[in-house]
Amino acid sequence: MHNFYKPVACKIAFSIFSSLFLLHAPISYAAAEPIPIASFFKESQFSDARLSPDGKNIAMIMKGVNDRMVLAILEVGKLRPEIIANYEDKDVRTFHWINNDRLVYDLTDLQYKEAQRFFGHGLYAVNKDRSKRLRLVTHEFTGRHTKVVGNELPWYTHFLDIAHGSASPDVYVIQAVEAGSDVFDLYRLNTMTGNTELVPRPGKVNTWLIDKAGVPRIAVTTENEKSIINYKDPKTNAWRTLATSTWASNDRITPVFFSPEGDLYVRANNGKDLSSLYRFDLEKNQLESEPVISLKGYDFSGQLVYNGPQKKVLGLRYEMSRPATLWFDDSIAEKQKQIDALLPDTFNSLHFPSDLKTNIALVHSYSDIAPGVWQLFDFSTGKLVRLGVSKPDIKPEQMAEKEMLNYTARDGMQIPVNLTLPKNSAGKNLPAVVLVHGGPYLRGNHWSWNPQAQFLASRGYAVIEPDYRGSVGYGTKHFRAGIKQWGLAMQDDVADAAKWAIAQGYVDPKRICIAGASYGGYATLMGLIKDPDIFRCGIEWVGVTDINLLYDIHWSDFSDEWKWFGMPVLIGDQVKDAAQLKATSPLQNTDKLTRPLLMAYGKRDHRVPIDHGTKFYKAIKEKNANVEWVEYPEEGHGFFLLKNNIDFWGRVEKFLEQNIGKGQPLAASDTAK
Repeated sequence: MHNFYKPVACKIAFSIFSSLFLLHAPISYAAAEPIPIASFFKESQFSDARLSPDGKNIAMIMKGVNDRMVLAILEVGKLRPEIIANYEDKDVRTFHWINNDRLVYDLTDLQYKEAQRFFGHGLYAVNKDRSKRLRLVTHEFTGRHTKVVGNELPWYTHFLDIAHGSASPDVYVIQAVEAGSDVFDLYRLNTMTGNTELVPRPGKVNTWLIDKAGVPRIAVTTENEKSIINYKDPKTNAWRTLATSTWASNDRITPVFFSPEGDLYVRANNGKDLSSLYRFDLEKNQLESEPVISLKGYDFSGQLVYNGPQKKVLGLRYEMSRPATLWFDDSIAEKQKQIDALLPDTFNSLHFPSDLKTNIALVHSYSDIAPGVWQLFDFSTGKLVRLGVSKPDIKPEQMAEKEMLNYTARDGMQIPVNLTLPKNSAGKNLPAVVLVHGGPYLRGNHWSWNPQAQFLASRGYAVIEPDYRGSVGYGTKHFRAGIKQWGLAMQDDVADAAKWAIAQGYVDPKRICIAGASYGGYATLMGLIKDPDIFRCGIEWVGVTDINLLYDIHWSDFSDEWKWFGMPVLIGDQVKDAAQLKATSPLQNTDKLTRPLLMAYGKRDHRVPIDHGTKFYKAIKEKNANVEWVEYPEEGHGFFLLKNNIDFWGRVEKFLEQNIGKGQPLAASDTAK
């Protein structure tokens, strides 16, 4: 077995109560000092907890004594968790229970001490008593199609699902047919031996779905611009087509999950603007006429909650302006009410043992002002036992509440927007930052704690976060209105968000800055180019500076499938839309950017390679003396090291003070009024 990663001595054990004391030890600050930057951008001290299927043990990822994230097991009813996976030079990233005795987990390096040697997350299996540990997937770069010594799978292999057998040690993993590809092979992997069994794929499979009996049932393939849903019929054991649609069509059906009963649930529009959750009739090859659930004003996004042994659907988790759970089981619905009465200010996600035999629940609670806490609730005694807090330095009473609102764009379209006003401010005539989310084809606004928005609000700035057209989650019309609108209507929505905030009296029209990363960085540059009368300055990090560069830089991690079929449809075709791509290119319009600008890039970025930044900075620095450049050698697409976040957000704070004036910061000693 390769010995590159050496586990720390196994004798360490934590007392929950002693570790919580350390996590919650009071921190003294001078009364006039604002909340430290580090408090917002520190890595989580506790990031996940899950019950074993029988409910007798809790696995959790928490901070260890060497400042690394470790995987620990706590027997329910005991006080001392036992660490089962900890490393001197790596952090546990994610884990999954395979059965009551065995888990799989992977690793990352949150300190980036050896970034040049660490490519993949790997995959390990271990019993809850630390025995029979096996590395299943290597971390090390082996090139494309290079054989790995022994049974270890190459670094571009990733966990997909468990085999759903009560005692089975097997899991399913997907492996890109070559590094960076969107086409995946599926393997059934025995975590005790490392042996694999390849599942034959019916074409170029982008998505696999395993049913609750542990059988691969859905394979979504692509053929040119076509997306095809293939179903493995248990009667014939052969693949057959359920549905075919073009890549960006309105009638596209997305498989979501199988119920324990074997029913397939899909997300579909079915002729409507908003997508809903439907049961798909596998005999008739069609959607049922009525949806299982539809959400007013939102596309369905959620997951099934089910009971394993009884093969019963218990409920659905979904998200509208806030997350929620719909329980079909009345007894569990009553338990949700009981928890919500105890914790009324947070969304409380309840997780039960799969057999429901024990009268306990794991409760994960969070909100717009609370990063997250995990607790164990005993319904017999009515007691909550705290397991861990993600960010103990953050005091919810000091955070700024988030409002989810809408404004009308210049063409009449309603645009969702998050508004965060500084704590204890009058909420009027404030300096402001319009914070543009990346993607851009995702939903930016969620009712959860956002370190960037909260940091800016703590410094006295109003934060405006529009879910401009092209963002998903708000219906087909909202999404499709963003097709080929980079720098055009999508950009106008961002400007209109600032105009709306001015009209409402929230912000001072002469003190607005625009900021964002990735696509948000692109929008920042275009905002300064198109609307210098609105935006007095801009802050962009890891931002796209030219759409053609997204096509032309071949060492980015964009797949060929996305370049061939996705980008030409959603963003613009290099040939057919050449004039538009030039007109909406920040790189081609540097002479129009005269406002102050802060640019920051990671040297190891494979999503938006640093060439985007260096080419733009070279083109503008002689034309605009008010452009600041910073480069972080260890970072990729986003900044993760605490030292770099402290440096970057410290620069942001100074930049904003210089260009739109200092807001009224919230002092670390301030409390809710």
